[in-house]
Parts: sequence; structure tokens; C-alpha cells
Amino acid sequence: MSRVQLALRVADLDGSVDFYSKLFGVEPAKRRAGYANFAIAEPPLKLVLIEGEAGEATRMDHLGVEVEDTDLVTAATRRLKDAGLATFEENDTSCCYALQDKVWVHGPGQEPWEVYTVKGDADTLEKTEGSACCAGGAADDTDGEKVTVSADASSGGCC
Repeated sequence: MSRVQLALRVADLDGSVDFYSKLFGVEPAKRRAGYANFAIAEPPLKLVLIEGEAGEATRMDHLGVEVEDTDLVTAATRRLKDAGLATFEENDTSCCYALQDKVWVHGPGQEPWEVYTVKGDADTLEKTEGSACCAGGAADDTDGEKVTVSADASSGGCC
């Protein structure tokens, strides 16, 4: 099963968790300091809430597609490269309280997308050293080009 991911940066994490619990009729699948995610069956959605700065408006942090396993991430990476898109791959990276394999691409408006699989839990929200997750900057893609890995310098794209 695949599902679309929407990661939002929110100023009021508790209020947002309360609102989205009511909106989708489910409680968070994971709740940690500064972070919550919902695994919503209908519509199939992984909603990620990342705590932002007090008083800032909610904004998109990044988008994604969660897939079942690493083979599907590898297949997506191959498909994206074959389509001529710049990719940035990460394997065994810890981010947002999860160990993940993923590939990043950007849409024409620089919106960051990841195709990823969760391999297990991790103890930290922060990224693995050298990871694009939560980087808020640029990294080398697989062709050596620089790619931006978050929506803007302050968003810290994370999942």
C-alpha cells in the first residue's frame, strides 16, 4: 500500500493534533516532542505535523509518497532518473523518529517531494549526519548537481 504524505509546519502542535484528530477521526500514530504523524486509512494519507515557531502561520514543509519497502524506493529512484529528474538518495537515514530509505526530487516550483519507506523507529527528530532530511539547504544529487532539499531555507524539510 502506498499513500501520499503531507508534512505541515505548525505553530501550535497540540491544537493541530486536536484539530486533525477531529477532522480525520483518528488519533496520531506517533507522537513525540515537536512531532506527530497520522496514518489515515481513508483517504490514504500520512499527515505529518512538525512544530514550528510560535505565532507563524501553518505552511507546507514537504510532500511525499510512503511506500512499503526499499525495493519500491529503488524502483522510484530509477524511474525518476530515467525521466531526467535530479534525485538525492538517502539510505538508512534517521529523521522524524524513523529509520528510512528515501529519494528526494523537486517540482517546478521547488516543492520538495520524497519517496520513502520506514524501516523502523528512531529515537530522534533530528536527521542523520549528512542527510537531506531537516537540512534546509542544498546537497549533492546522484549526478553531483546541487539540489535544494527543503521548501525554503527555514522549513527544514523532514518527515
